Amino acid sequence: MLVNHGMNQLTSLSIARSYSFAPSTAAVLRRQSFLIRALGGGSHSKFHSTAGSTMQETEADAVSILRGITPTLDPNRHKGQADLSHVFCTKDAAPVIKSYSPELIVHPVLEESYSVREEERKQVSAKVVAEVDKWMERFDCLVVGPGLGRDPFLLDCVSEIMKQARHSNVPIVVDGDGLFLVTNSLDLVHGYPLAVLTPNVNEYKRLVQKVLKCEVDDADAPGQLASLAKQIGGVTILRKGRSDLISDGDIVNSVSIYGSPRRCGGQGDILSGSVAVFLSWARQPLVAADRNPTVLGCIAGSALLRKAASLAFETRKRSTLTTDIIDCLGISLEDICPTY
Repeated sequence: MLVNHGMNQLTSLSIARSYSFAPSTAAVLRRQSFLIRALGGGSHSKFHSTAGSTMQETEADAVSILRGITPTLDPNRHKGQADLSHVFCTKDAAPVIKSYSPELIVHPVLEESYSVREEERKQVSAKVVAEVDKWMERFDCLVVGPGLGRDPFLLDCVSEIMKQARHSNVPIVVDGDGLFLVTNSLDLVHGYPLAVLTPNVNEYKRLVQKVLKCEVDDADAPGQLASLAKQIGGVTILRKGRSDLISDGDIVNSVSIYGSPRRCGGQGDILSGSVAVFLSWARQPLVAADRNPTVLGCIAGSALLRKAASLAFETRKRSTLTTDIIDCLGISLEDICPTY
């Protein structure tokens, strides 16, 4: 999960990690069946057409997908084989992030322009990238953006880190200021099927303007989303809204589970972290079958956040905070996927 909920001024780059598990053959078959039903026929569909195309939007069976990709707990596993989060951040941000949870592994290696002399930037950048890269083989997913900021030198370093992740075939979930970076440097994700973008309304508008050279068309939201994902080379895009729309350029799924009327800052951080975890689980052998793990991860992350937000709002109402939603994540997942 991400670590900087409610700390948007902190400069950080988060890496979510979750390791493989060994489900029984019967469990694998059950999960495959869940996924086939969840993304197959029988779901509610809407058809949207433009002058030259028709795109089908299918409401995902998110509960079945959550059950299908969430691993059973394995008592034979140990620390280091599951559920670790590494956070790469600046030195100033590290103490605050570390104090958030003792489980977080914090690496204060990132630098901003003000702390690096012009003549040292090339050397410092290489050092930062090398420090992250030595951990790369251990990561199952990279989350870039929440709390990142827009410092030019730092963004240059993050660009190189993203290139290394792509070279290592590590999935990348991009949110917040990471979307500012990607919108201006599309080559970082273009043609990378393991890239996920999670834009809000304004971030989506900028992507559409940059890539499709037009304005957002809500009358054909599924068609335009699919076109955008395809134009960026088959990345998966989760367009946040009243209903979350998810497309990899070939299909469009929606998640309309009721969430919360209270839109508190930081919910996007929870979403990107949740997508990273579920994406990692969906990539495990035989679990996702022939389904796109990035799409499955987006559906599962969206559904869990919405369920947790709804539960938090039941008790906190207008005073609901992102931390309240975090507290409801565990019970929300347990309600869908009981431990025993």
